[in-house]
Amino acid sequence: MTTQRNASFTLDGNTVEFPVMGGTLGPDVVDIRAMYGKTGAFTFDPGFMSTASCKSSITYIDGDKGELLYRGYPIEQLAVNCDFMEVCYLLKNGELPNQDQYAEWNRKVKNHTMVHEQLTRFFQGFRRDAHPMAVLVGVVGALSAFYHDSLDINNPEHRLVAAIRLIAKMPTIVAMTYKYSMGQPFMYPRNDLSYSANFMHMMFGTPCEEYKPNPVLVRALDRILILHADHEQNASTSTVRLSGSSGANPFACIAAGIACLWGPAHGGANEACLKMLEEIGDVSRVGEYIKRAKDKNDSFKLMGFGHRVYKNYDPRAKLMRETCYEVLQELGLQNDRLFKLAMELERIALEDEYFVEKKLYPNVDFYSGIVQKALGIPTQMFTGIFALARTIGWIAQWHEMIGDPEQKIGRPRQLYTGATHRDVAPMAKR
Repeated sequence: MTTQRNASFTLDGNTVEFPVMGGTLGPDVVDIRAMYGKTGAFTFDPGFMSTASCKSSITYIDGDKGELLYRGYPIEQLAVNCDFMEVCYLLKNGELPNQDQYAEWNRKVKNHTMVHEQLTRFFQGFRRDAHPMAVLVGVVGALSAFYHDSLDINNPEHRLVAAIRLIAKMPTIVAMTYKYSMGQPFMYPRNDLSYSANFMHMMFGTPCEEYKPNPVLVRALDRILILHADHEQNASTSTVRLSGSSGANPFACIAAGIACLWGPAHGGANEACLKMLEEIGDVSRVGEYIKRAKDKNDSFKLMGFGHRVYKNYDPRAKLMRETCYEVLQELGLQNDRLFKLAMELERIALEDEYFVEKKLYPNVDFYSGIVQKALGIPTQMFTGIFALARTIGWIAQWHEMIGDPEQKIGRPRQLYTGATHRDVAPMAKR
C-alpha cells in the first residue's frame, strides 16, 4: 500500500487536503481519518457503499469484470483444482499448502471435529421446529462456555486453536441441528473421511447402516463450500469484524456473523430463490412471472438474478451451473420439474432485452439452491450450509483484524435529525 498523492476538498470556502491511498488492486481510497479535526464535519455514507472500512489482503472482487480472487487466486481455478480444506488453509495462512502442510492441517482439524458431550444437551432446549439459524446462533455462541483455553485474543496460539476448532466443529454442529429437527440420533464425525464427506455422513447417516458418500455429490458440496468461503467486506463479515473490534472472543464474533447472515437480503437468497421456483410451479407460467418481474408496480421479484456487487456475470454462477448439471445427471434428475423450470427462466433472462440491458444475470444462489435440494438438504438448512462455508472467511478476516496495528473499536458516526435541546417540564404541565 502506498500514498500516491493528496486530494483537495473545499468545504465552506476552506480547502483541506487528505492523502490518497492505493492498494495492489481496485480503486484508490481517500484517507479521511483526520476529516473531523480539519473540517468539523463527518462523511455520510449509509450502507458504507463508498467507504473502505479496513485494509485486507484476503479477498478481492471486481464487480464490473465479474472477478473474484482469494489471496490472488481466481475462484474458477480454486474450485476446479483444490478441495475446501486447501482453500481454508489458503484463506487462513495466505498461501496454498504443500503436501506436508496439507496433511498437518487436515490432522489438526480432524482432531477437533467432536463437540463437548455436554453441548449436545443444549439442543434439547430448542423446539424441534426451530429455525436452524436460531439454533446455530445459540450453540456457536455457547462454544465460549466450553473452550476457555482459547479465549485470549492477544495470544497467537489461542487464536490458532480457536480458528481450528471453529472450522472443525461447524460441520458437526450444523449436522446436529438438522438431525435434531428430524428427531434422529446425532452422528459422530468420522475422521477417515474428507471434510465434505464427513459432513454428509453426519447429515444423512444413521446408526442402522454404514453411510457411503457418493464422490460426485461430495465434490458438489465441496464446491459449494469453496464458492461461499469468503466474499470481501459483506454484511456478515463486517459484523464479525465490528464485533471483534471490541475484543469479543472469536466464538461470539462468529455467532454474530451467523445472526447477520440469517437475514433474507444476505444468506437467505438461495432459500428465497427456491421458494420463488416453487411459487412459479411450472414452465408454462414462466412468461407470466417474467412479465411481473418487469412491472414496477408488482411486488414480485425474480430471485437469483443480478447481484449487488457483480455488475457482470457472477464468476461463481458458471461453476455452480456446471455442478448443477453434474449432480442432476448423477442422480437421474435431468427432468426434475424445478430444474427444467430454472433452465427456462435462465434461457429467457439471458435473451430478454430487459434483463440483458440491466445485466441481471443468474447468480450463484440461482443454482446452489437446486443443487442442495438435489443433495437432500432441506430448504431451511440452506443458510446453515452457507454459514458452514463462510466460517473460514469470517475467521480469516477476524484474525487479520486482530493483527492490524491500526485497528480500533468500530464507532460509526451519525447525522442527527432528532429534537434539539429542550428542558423537562413537570408532569402536571405537560
